[in-house]
Amino acid sequence: IGEAPMEDFGMNILILTGKFGMGHWSASMSLRQQLLGEFPQWTVDVVDFPAYAMPNLSDAMYKSFNLVVTYGTHLFNTYYKLTSLGRPDARPPFEGLFLDKLVELIHHSRPDAVIATHPLCAQLVSRLKGEWGLDLPLLTCVTDVTSHPEWINQNTDCYLVPSRQVLEDLAAKGVDPACVCVTGIPVREEFRTLARKRTSGVREVLIMGGGLGLLPRDSRFYQELSALPNTHITIITGRNEKLFKRLYGRWENIQVVGYTDHVWDYMSRADLIVTKPGGITLFETIFAQTPILTWPPALQQERNNARWLVREGIGWVAGENCVEDIAYLLKHEDELQAARTRMGQMKRQLEAESLNRMMEAIVASQEAAV
Repeated sequence: IGEAPMEDFGMNILILTGKFGMGHWSASMSLRQQLLGEFPQWTVDVVDFPAYAMPNLSDAMYKSFNLVVTYGTHLFNTYYKLTSLGRPDARPPFEGLFLDKLVELIHHSRPDAVIATHPLCAQLVSRLKGEWGLDLPLLTCVTDVTSHPEWINQNTDCYLVPSRQVLEDLAAKGVDPACVCVTGIPVREEFRTLARKRTSGVREVLIMGGGLGLLPRDSRFYQELSALPNTHITIITGRNEKLFKRLYGRWENIQVVGYTDHVWDYMSRADLIVTKPGGITLFETIFAQTPILTWPPALQQERNNARWLVREGIGWVAGENCVEDIAYLLKHEDELQAARTRMGQMKRQLEAESLNRMMEAIVASQEAAV
């Protein structure tokens, strides 16, 4: 590469991920969009690696995962806490099969660098580099605001992390800080360039339940929402068709939307968002500069995320009566504005640093491998 400007050469980037929840996939597609927007002559491919490696079993695997996180949170949290005490460089399940398939994929795609947005993919590429002698830069994009050991692998050339706190936590666990870039969690360009569309005279609340549409079942919750004065509610039910049919058209002040690829449009109009504290969602709200009220989190990662957003001053965690919390915040514009201001500061910092740092990391790690 030498001293040539980055726009003068092409690169082939392979992004590996898994659809254990849609956050990892969303981050991967946002990374691809961001890279191609800056360097259209590059080749950037996103591969759902478990689906590639086990095409006949991946759907069942993902459905089982969704069932566990929906109905078996205690089991999932126990596993998460136990693995958080473990060491880096964990050996993933089905390692032998996965490694054979990874060799096959790399042989066919011939990438100049790999970006992993799921711990499983990072572990596998690191193992291939360490034990098989693969000479290929590995960048790990951490999609949680914590430094769980599953993300840490000794053959990682660079970590792309959401916050300075994660950088410091990784350093405390032995990762060289020079190999860590604070880039935020990748979000689509539509969020990064969002223009707010304020509705005069009426407060707008956006309620989302993630891709699975995990929202309250009690009709009283929606009745109380509809009764909020001078307020319009938009509810996005995701892929939960049963909930969509149950809620659609029942309350005058509530608009119900199913799965949509235009969340940013609804977010641009909202004074407040009520949703799960997923890592991707947090950074979407930061770029939208729309304060967030989260449901009381059940999964351990989401509990960590919720603590982070409260500490950063960009949102709140709902108590026993979520509607009362919504009403309180809508009446206290000063608190909402303070959160917007903090989000704006974080957004400007990430805009100034993230893409340049990521490009530098890709090129530096690629040069190191040459």
